[in-house]
Amino acid sequence: MDIEPLSIENEVMEFDMGGSVEDETTTLDLEHPDDDYERDYNDELVEGSNPSTSHGFLTSDGDPNLEPYEGMEFDSEQAARIFYNSYARRIGFSTRVSVYQRSRRDGSIICRQIVCSREGFRREGAENRSKRQRTITRVGCKAQMTVKKQSSGKWAVSKLVKEHNHELVPPDKVHCLRSHRHVSGPARSLIDTLQAAGMGPSGVMSVLIKESGGINNVGFTKVDCQNYMSSSRQRTLGSGGQIVFDYLKQMQVEDPDFFYAVQGDFENSTGNIFWADANSRMNYNYFGETVTFDTTYRMNRYRVPFAPFTGWNHHGQPVLFGCALLLNESESSFVWLFQAWLTAMSGRHPISITTDQDRIIRAAVVQVFPGTRHRFCKWNVFREAQEKLSDVYRSHPTFEAEFQKCINLTETMDEFESCWESLLQRYDLGDNEWLQSMYNARQQWVPVYLRDAFFGEMSITQGSDNINSYFDGYINASTNIQVLIKQYEKAIASRYEKEIKADYDTINISPVLKTPSPMEKQAANLYTRKIFMKFQEELVETLAYPATIVDDTGSETMYRVAKFGEDHKVNFVRFNVFEKRASCSCQLFEFSGIICRHILAVFRVMNVLTLPSHYILKRWTRNAKSGVLLDERTLGLPSDSQESSTARYDSLQREAIKYVEEGAESMLIYNVAMNALHEAAKKVAAAKKQGSGVTTQSTLANTCQQLQSCSMDQDEKVLELTAELENASQRCEAYRAKLFSVLKNLEEQKLQISVKVQNVRLNLRS
Repeated sequence: MDIEPLSIENEVMEFDMGGSVEDETTTLDLEHPDDDYERDYNDELVEGSNPSTSHGFLTSDGDPNLEPYEGMEFDSEQAARIFYNSYARRIGFSTRVSVYQRSRRDGSIICRQIVCSREGFRREGAENRSKRQRTITRVGCKAQMTVKKQSSGKWAVSKLVKEHNHELVPPDKVHCLRSHRHVSGPARSLIDTLQAAGMGPSGVMSVLIKESGGINNVGFTKVDCQNYMSSSRQRTLGSGGQIVFDYLKQMQVEDPDFFYAVQGDFENSTGNIFWADANSRMNYNYFGETVTFDTTYRMNRYRVPFAPFTGWNHHGQPVLFGCALLLNESESSFVWLFQAWLTAMSGRHPISITTDQDRIIRAAVVQVFPGTRHRFCKWNVFREAQEKLSDVYRSHPTFEAEFQKCINLTETMDEFESCWESLLQRYDLGDNEWLQSMYNARQQWVPVYLRDAFFGEMSITQGSDNINSYFDGYINASTNIQVLIKQYEKAIASRYEKEIKADYDTINISPVLKTPSPMEKQAANLYTRKIFMKFQEELVETLAYPATIVDDTGSETMYRVAKFGEDHKVNFVRFNVFEKRASCSCQLFEFSGIICRHILAVFRVMNVLTLPSHYILKRWTRNAKSGVLLDERTLGLPSDSQESSTARYDSLQREAIKYVEEGAESMLIYNVAMNALHEAAKKVAAAKKQGSGVTTQSTLANTCQQLQSCSMDQDEKVLELTAELENASQRCEAYRAKLFSVLKNLEEQKLQISVKVQNVRLNLRS
C-alpha cells in the first residue's frame, strides 16, 4: 500500500486533549468504555500494544539498542512503543501515547508521538470530572519520541527529547508507574482461581508476591488486583453484546455457511462467543495446517477480550480462521472454545498450533488437540523474561542480547544446551526458578526443537517473534464493543484487497530469473511471487554450497554440505537415489514447506534438474485455492439445534460439487451422472411427500457413491499405471547414473592400460 507524503489536506491530526492519568482505581467496564479518559492512555501504552508485529527491543537489523536515537528503525509502531516503554522502565519514568496522525486514504496511523506521562498540564475544569480530588502530576515535561512510517513500511524515530524536568523514579519503585503495570494473562488465571476459592485481594496479592519472588516482580499493585477482581464479577458484554448477537444472527440468515456458537445463556452471556464466516472456514481447508490463537488481550488491558484464530495464506499473508470473545478464562471455557472452533472447521485438527504459554491454555490444548504440535509464542516468552528477570536486565545490560542470541541463533540442540549452560554460569542464574521452568519447556518454544513440525514460516530463527496478527491496526487496547464489528469488517476487507493485489502481482509481474536452471523457471511458474522469492534465495545460495559424499549404500547416499569457507557450519543431507527424496539436518522443508539450499545443492550434484512433485506444497502455489478440499465431515453442529439446517446445506453442497466435477470428466460419465441425478430427483420428491426431510442428505450421498463407484475402477487403474511409470522412470534414471559411472571408470582403466602398453613398447625398442 502506497503511503502519501504528510500534508495538511491529506491527513487527519488527532490530539490527546486528556484529563489526568492519576486515577489508579478505574475499573474495567466493557459497556461504558469512555467513563474515564485515563484508561485510554493506559490501554494505549507500550505494554498495551499489540505484540503481533514487534520484535521486543530489536530493531530491524536484529541488534539490541538500549538507548533510542533519531533515525532508529522499528518493524512496526507497536515495536517502537514497546521499546520506548522498556527504555522508560530502565530510566525511571512512565509513558503514554499522545498526538498521532492518520492517512485519509485508509485511516491507518502513520505518525505517533510517545511522551513522558508527566508531559503537558491538566486542563482547567478537569478536576470536576472526578468525584474526588486528584493529585497533580503533569508538570509540562518535554521528554518524548516521535516515530513516522516510512515508504518501506518501517517506522523511524523522527524526533527525540531525552531531558526531563522532574526527578526520575528509582529502580525499586519503577514497578509502581502506570505504564509498567498490567495484570498479565497468567496472573488473571491465578486470580480467577483464587477468587473462585473465596480469597480476597490481600490474600491473592500475598500468593502473587510469593509466586513471583517479590513484589517488584508481580507487575502490578494491590489496587490493580482489586480492580480486576471487581471487574471479573461483572464482566459481561452489556448492551454492546446485543450488537454482536444481532450481527451474528443476521450473518447466518444471509449466509448458511456462517457459523457461531455461544457458551451459556444466549441472551445474557457470561461465557464465550465464537464465530467463523464462510471464507474463514474455506480458508482453513486450504491453509489450516498451522494455526495461531492470538490472545494479545490477555497480556494487556483490552476493553474487548477479542481473540482470533489465524494462519498463513499462499502469499505468506495472515488469514483468518475464526474469532472469539472470551468473557470466561477458565480451563473449561477454553476447552469449549477449542471444541467449537474444531466443529466449525470440520473436525480437522491442525498440524501445529501457537498460543501463549499460560498453563490453562496449555491444558486445554492437550485435551482438545492431543496430536497437534503445541508451540509457545516466543515473543511472549521474551516479554515475560523482561518482567521475571528485570533485576538481571538492569544490572547486566548485555544479558538481553546474549539471552536472545542463545535462543535465536543456535543451530543444533547441543549448541543450545551448551550456550544455555554457559549463560546461567556467566550471570549466576542457576537457581532462577523461572529460567528453570522455561528450560523444562524448551521443546515448546526454542526454535531448534521445533524444526520437525510445520509452522509455515519462512525462517526457522524467525520462530514466533512475529505472532500472526490479522487485525493489527484495526483492533487494539482502546477498541470498544460498540465499534468491534465495524473494525472487524474493515480488517477483513483490507486483508481481502491485499490478497487480491498479491494474486494480481503473481500473475502479471514476471519474476527476474537469476540462473539458467530449469528448476528456477519451474518454480517461477508454480509458486506465488513471495514464495518464489524465498525459493530463489535458497537456489542461488547453492552456488556457494559444495556437496561432498560421506557415505554411499547404493540406494541411499549421505552428503556433507557446508558453505565455502564456513566448514564449522555443516549440514548433512540423506538422499534416496530411486525415490529422489532427501532429508536435511536443517529441516527447513519440514518447518516451512520450502526446500532448503542444502538439498538443492545435492540435487545440483545429482543432475536433478526439476523439483520432484513431493517437494511442491500446493498451499504455496498459485493454484492453492483451486479444487475442492473439504473433507467428508459436516461443517455444522451435529445436533438438532438451529445449526442443523446449516450442516445439511453444507453437506449437500459439498457432495454436489464433487459430483459435478467428476461427472463432467467425460461424455460417458456425464450421461451416467445425469441419469443418476434424475433418479435422485425422483427419490427426493418422494421423500418430500412423505415428510422425510432427514433422508435427503443420505439420498444424495448414496447417489454420489454410485457415481464414484462407476469411475473408481478406471481412476485406480490410471493411478496404478502412473505410479508404475514414475517408479520405472526413477529406476531408469538411477541405473543410467550408475551405468554412466561404470563406463567412466572403464574409460579411465582403458586409458591407463593404453599408457602402460605404450611404455612397454618403448622399453622393448630401447
